[in-house]
Amino acid sequence: MSRVTRATRALEAAKIAFTVHSYDYDPDADRIGIQAAEALGEAPERVLKTLMAQVDGKAVCVIVPSDREVSMKKLAAAFGGKSAQMMKPADAERMSGYKVGGISPFGQMKKVPAAIEEQAMVHEAVFINGGQRGLQVRLAPRAAATLLGAAVVPLVA
Repeated sequence: MSRVTRATRALEAAKIAFTVHSYDYDPDADRIGIQAAEALGEAPERVLKTLMAQVDGKAVCVIVPSDREVSMKKLAAAFGGKSAQMMKPADAERMSGYKVGGISPFGQMKKVPAAIEEQAMVHEAVFINGGQRGLQVRLAPRAAATLLGAAVVPLVA
């Protein structure tokens, strides 16, 4: 497995401090984010999952703790929209340039608006997908939000 991806290159280019962590990815896991947390020996609220969604038909990137579900109502409100829905896996892969299970908010093919769950900001460091299945980057959540220009808002149900 390569530890250099578009995501890690984007972090390096932005001079963001991060470390790379790999784990055994289980494609059959019911909840990939929870499986990643368990494999890394980390609390699920510190391992964030990256989801691609649509608000009023426009693509957005959403980053939330792996043990939580996104509230569609809060997601729509975060982007000033009326309705939100999760993107179909094939559309998420095409939009981000990453495979499902390895979608990172960093270094996506097309930059889209992003939002991070505000609860993630209480941690000194969090894990976010590094752009490949079985690869996570550990970094300060504020640094991630700044690099992405992400809104830090309540997103979970």
